Amino acid sequence: MAQERELIRGLRNLRPRHRGNVATIGSFDGVHLGHQAIIAQLKQRAEEYGLPSVAIIFEPQPHEFFSAERAPARLMRFKEKVQALFEAGVDRVLCLQFNDLLRSLSAEAFVRRILLEGLGIRHLVVGDDFRFGCDRSGDYRFLQEVGAENGFTVEDTATLEIRGARVSSTRIREALLRGNFELAEALLGLPYSISGRVAPGRSLGRQLGAPTANVRLHRYRSPLVGVYTVRTKAANGSELAAGRKEIDGVANVGFRPTVEGEGAKPLLEVNLFDFSDDLYGRELSVEFCHKLRDEEKFASLEILKTRIAQDIDDAKAWFAQNPKGS
Repeated sequence: MAQERELIRGLRNLRPRHRGNVATIGSFDGVHLGHQAIIAQLKQRAEEYGLPSVAIIFEPQPHEFFSAERAPARLMRFKEKVQALFEAGVDRVLCLQFNDLLRSLSAEAFVRRILLEGLGIRHLVVGDDFRFGCDRSGDYRFLQEVGAENGFTVEDTATLEIRGARVSSTRIREALLRGNFELAEALLGLPYSISGRVAPGRSLGRQLGAPTANVRLHRYRSPLVGVYTVRTKAANGSELAAGRKEIDGVANVGFRPTVEGEGAKPLLEVNLFDFSDDLYGRELSVEFCHKLRDEEKFASLEILKTRIAQDIDDAKAWFAQNPKGS
């Protein structure tokens, strides 16, 4: 029987009807093919038990809690992650706030408070390298032992390898920084994209001859920094313009060092070719195709304007040589 998808924010929102399920735990940043293999295993077990499947995630992600600005860049926003987990087949997502209280829980206390008292799990699926608890004593063997004592079973998942190495969020970040979008797509199972709502800016792009749609990334760091060729569409699949669901363009991801001071937040600016409609408030999905250059700080706005014009020419030339489907 199909389950209704549900996002549960925190233990305080768990209800008696949420007890009894098959669960997995992780950061799931990027929801890449390795994560999807875990979710497929989760779905299979949930069907066998006749119970809902639950993915337990954390906000902020644990490494962000401990490292803040030094934490690895996120591959996707929270909203994108939850949507990707649902699309992969998870019935419920339980998001736990990672704070001092949660980080102080021992492995035993985590199992008791969250898995047993909170969720009443019947089966748990975890990655082969999973560890948890302030004492780092929570691992696969520990879960098997405590599960046998408390009426739930546990299984791990095999590491997924592609091209001779483990699929991981770290490997995808490295591929993106190198501009290797072909490898990133192979690991993710789809082209890498960033989604977000278009926000008003200072109209500087229009003054520089290249009006842009500005998407604030709301993160400490971006997995991409530089100038890229992109394909852009509405996140909900609707048309961006009459008869046009997808539009080529050029995008800058970074901190705009020529016009912004220190401490600027990362911003995605997209110039859509042959397009002038108002996009404020619309949710865009921007697919990255090819890196043109690194982000630079220019001596003047006039030099920046010349460089932007060259970027547009370079991007159009790339699309002419690399039509979609080629």
